[in-house]
Amino acid sequence: MQTKLIEATQGIEHGFNHGKFLLGRFDAEWEHLSEMDAAHGYERSLLGRCGWSRDHLLVLDVQTGEGAIFYPGGMAKADLDKHKVWVCPMFEPFLAWLYAQDLSDLSKLPDLVELPEAPAAMHGYRRGQQCTW
Repeated sequence: MQTKLIEATQGIEHGFNHGKFLLGRFDAEWEHLSEMDAAHGYERSLLGRCGWSRDHLLVLDVQTGEGAIFYPGGMAKADLDKHKVWVCPMFEPFLAWLYAQDLSDLSKLPDLVELPEAPAAMHGYRRGQQCTW
């Protein structure tokens, strides 16, 4: 798996929140064949059997330890609501930023991004639950 760690904040000098994210793109894992398929006489990648493509990315919130596999280019809010992961306040703005990037080579992405329009919040929360603060 190719990986990249990226930090995100509203601003280096005065940012309120600090998101830490791990991106992952399956690499050699594509070679792993499904044992279930092999038992029925044909070969198929286990990842392909699950419906993933080489364009999907694993995005993990390092602070909360939760994440999901996303297909970049969609709507960050809808994708996060679908997966209902516990997220830091920077996850949605970061995911929206990520979807707008050239993702052909993760190593070319910056180590730190400033997202000045990202709202500040005191706590993370599980997507799909009403935030009461």
